[in-house]
Amino acid sequence: MEFTAEIKKATEPIYKKISKAIPEIEWSVHAPYIYEINKLKKKKNAVILAHNYQTPEIYHGISDFSADSLALAIEAANTKADIIVMCGVHFMAETAKLMSPDKKVLLPDMRAGCSLSASITGEDVRNLKKKYPNVPVVSYVNTSADVKAETDVCCTSANAVKIVNSLGANKVIFLPDDYLAKYVASQTDVEIISWKGTCEVHEKFTDTEINEIRENNPNIKVIAHPECPPDVIKASDFAGSTSGMIKYVKDNQPKKVMMVTECSMSDNIQIDNPNVEFIRPCNLCPHMKRITLPKILDCLKKETNEIIMSEEIIKRARKSVERMAEVGR
Repeated sequence: MEFTAEIKKATEPIYKKISKAIPEIEWSVHAPYIYEINKLKKKKNAVILAHNYQTPEIYHGISDFSADSLALAIEAANTKADIIVMCGVHFMAETAKLMSPDKKVLLPDMRAGCSLSASITGEDVRNLKKKYPNVPVVSYVNTSADVKAETDVCCTSANAVKIVNSLGANKVIFLPDDYLAKYVASQTDVEIISWKGTCEVHEKFTDTEINEIRENNPNIKVIAHPECPPDVIKASDFAGSTSGMIKYVKDNQPKKVMMVTECSMSDNIQIDNPNVEFIRPCNLCPHMKRITLPKILDCLKKETNEIIMSEEIIKRARKSVERMAEVGR
């Protein structure tokens, strides 16, 4: 697509904001797509949701809302948009559909999956419930609608401990992230029955890597996601959800920080915190990176890759999310 003078002028305020993250030579490629997408979404009454792990040109260039997956779904549900474009992975688009069953939800690339979501099925949950009768099931929001439909209540990494404690049970089935389950178990007296799912991004980090970075960067603050292995969380200064990590940086303004999570999140948060130096880990999510500006424009133009689910699944899965909302984030 041609980078015209009109496009350059129209997108200049966006580029000014993210110029430290994107070289000018790359902007000439991104800008025409950003320009066309922003025009088209208004014409079609669409909202674009961008997860924190999206690249800066998507996160800052075209999104109407940028946040974690649940916050995105809630924000979109509160709009009068006809179309939702989820710049994230498949389970996130499903969650958006659960919260907005009457809206058309599109995913730019249907192959954008998630190792956590793929680690467990609804049938797996049904088998667990047979093995542990009358034990409540808590499922991480990073699961398919099929799993949510078999779940008593969902949780996020931010409220997982609160959700588990709210059930008043001595024992809870917690799915599917094994490391998040271990983190929750360390914060509560409730017995946690876990599943062996992991996030392929967060499981790659090690405490050795963190300790080496500390040696080379005195006074650095290390903040980790609870999906990381326990030794990584122990080696960090703070552990929290994506929203919790963002808040930590915003509130504390450390001179130097390492966010132990997906690469692009550091790029996006540094743009909003220019006085903080970010030491970047380089664990990219291959699924998130399937979402690109050309795919977003194509899917919005053609209204392809629509998320379709049965009314029964939507109704059952939505209950587990609504129960979580009742407990609070």
